[in-house]
Amino acid sequence: MVEILKSFFLGIIQGITEWLPISSTGHMILFNSFFPLNESYYSVGGEFVELFLTVIQFGSILAVIFLFFNRLNLFSKSKTSEERKACFSLWSKIVFGSVPAAIIGFAFKDIIHEYLYSPFVVASMLILYGVFFIFAEKYCSKHFKFSKIEQLNYKVVFLIGVFQALALVPGTSRSGATILCALLLGCSRSVGAEFSFFLAIPTMLGASALEILSYFKHSGMFGFLPFEWLILVVGFSSAFIVSMLAIPIFMNFVRKHSFKAFAFYRIFVGVVFLALSMFSKVHV
Repeated sequence: MVEILKSFFLGIIQGITEWLPISSTGHMILFNSFFPLNESYYSVGGEFVELFLTVIQFGSILAVIFLFFNRLNLFSKSKTSEERKACFSLWSKIVFGSVPAAIIGFAFKDIIHEYLYSPFVVASMLILYGVFFIFAEKYCSKHFKFSKIEQLNYKVVFLIGVFQALALVPGTSRSGATILCALLLGCSRSVGAEFSFFLAIPTMLGASALEILSYFKHSGMFGFLPFEWLILVVGFSSAFIVSMLAIPIFMNFVRKHSFKAFAFYRIFVGVVFLALSMFSKVHV
């Protein structure tokens, strides 16, 4: 029962923090430091835990697809030829912007995981990007050059994609890096947030699908215990449902408010991380 509750709360954390610019990885590590999933309960130990974290990420990204399905559906019969053209242009920008993260992630994922997954790095990135957001809000958000996603050009899209690749460093936040870059390049807050969601689709969906397929290829999908299936379903469902709620709330918030609250929150959590790591309370 305790493991089920942990999976439920991890799904909630994933569903909220994946879309807010506050680092889902950092919050997962912090939660796991105090309430870790007990690897001894599972048939393949740590490998199952890794699969679980991938599955709940998969739940989050499916929520984006569900919420924006009509807008992103290139083959919708209700769309006019102009709307299909605009939809195709949007997808081409999404795919183009996903290339940097795909290349860098494929080439350096193992190295990053081995050398950068530490409490100090997570805390440093939380604090650093919090400071960056304060700077961006103070100096770069008075006059927006891009108030609609359709106005984004491929140069801007590519640069946002490069910043998305920076989020491979734990504690950075994928949404945080992409939104920050969008602000610096003159995008409105809502455009930056929305394009960040769209950019996550090929990036996260592809990475999650590869991780899940790789796991099943080596371990099989029918060897799970009923308890393990329940853990996966609970985590996936809570991440999906919470993402469905969090994304619209977040979009409404950024249309009316700045990102300063998230910036200060990042700095606070980063300081907590550093303090806890000093007393060996945080484990990656």
